[in-house]
Amino acid sequence: MKRVIITGSGGPAGVNFVNSIRQAPEKIYVIGADINKYHLLWPDVDEKWLVPRFTEANYIDKLNELIDKTKADMIHPQPDGEVLVLSKNREMLHCKTFLPKHKTIEICQDKFKSAEIWRVEGIATSDSIIVKGIDDIDKIIEVLGFPFWLRATHGFSSRGSTLVEKRETAEHWLGYWRSREVMWDFVAHEYLPGRNMAFQSIWKDGELITSQARVRLEYIYPYLAPSGCTNTPVVARTIHDENVNDIATRCIKAIDEEATGIFCVDLRENNKGIPIPTEINSGRFFTTSNFFTRAGINMPYYYVKLAFGEDMPELKKYNPIEKDMVWCRHIDCPAVLKKEGDINFPRI
Repeated sequence: MKRVIITGSGGPAGVNFVNSIRQAPEKIYVIGADINKYHLLWPDVDEKWLVPRFTEANYIDKLNELIDKTKADMIHPQPDGEVLVLSKNREMLHCKTFLPKHKTIEICQDKFKSAEIWRVEGIATSDSIIVKGIDDIDKIIEVLGFPFWLRATHGFSSRGSTLVEKRETAEHWLGYWRSREVMWDFVAHEYLPGRNMAFQSIWKDGELITSQARVRLEYIYPYLAPSGCTNTPVVARTIHDENVNDIATRCIKAIDEEATGIFCVDLRENNKGIPIPTEINSGRFFTTSNFFTRAGINMPYYYVKLAFGEDMPELKKYNPIEKDMVWCRHIDCPAVLKKEGDINFPRI
């Protein structure tokens, strides 16, 4: 029986990864690791362990202790910070990983570097400018005009993002973070007003194994974010879009011709309806991996099989799930999977 450790197992993405593994056609022994004892109450795993933060000096040593104690064969890091640290130290780990190359992960976790590679490869990108400080605002306005999007170069769920429609917003936004001694690097982007889409995929040695795209229709608690966008969907719907599939695939191959592991691409349409890539999350799944599992393609399970070098069933590279499947979820609400056309209620 395979024995797999999942770090960050108590977060939403970790829980959905575990839920997918629990729906696999074979029993996999799952060991949940997290830094928060309360969050460990959620995942349906065989063992639960508290571990240090990935920023602690003893993090890798402690993970190796856990690997040895639990006899784990594989470790899957779900949070971005843990993906980066485990990738950097993969040769020191006492079990296997199935991560992209470390250089690939470093590039994917830097939105500006990713965009520069795509631009060189002739892939349409949004105009972007690195923001060192308030003194850069006038240059941004001159190049991008209003409105433009301002966000942190690293992070997920629209970290540090806001829509800027006048100079004062950018000035106060940067000043706010600096006043709190949060020294993130920022980047300014052309504002993309169209559909917010996501492409989830698994790869081995440069070959796409399978993928599925979706569009985000509604975000979790959007009114709590200044941008109105948390990028974590309450409602998402599967799409079949050859343009999205093609662009996302080209984006991944541009960064790594020998792509291996998980690659999740975020894209947003510009004012001409052209999908523009905004980032790649490599080495870990979106929070909605269980959406696709429930709808018919269990990517976490196939990812584990790939890691163990096992034979794979014949899978569609694109669109393995019926289009217009809707996934609805929220805090304290059960996740619901429905066909778009079946969601009909009488209106008063």
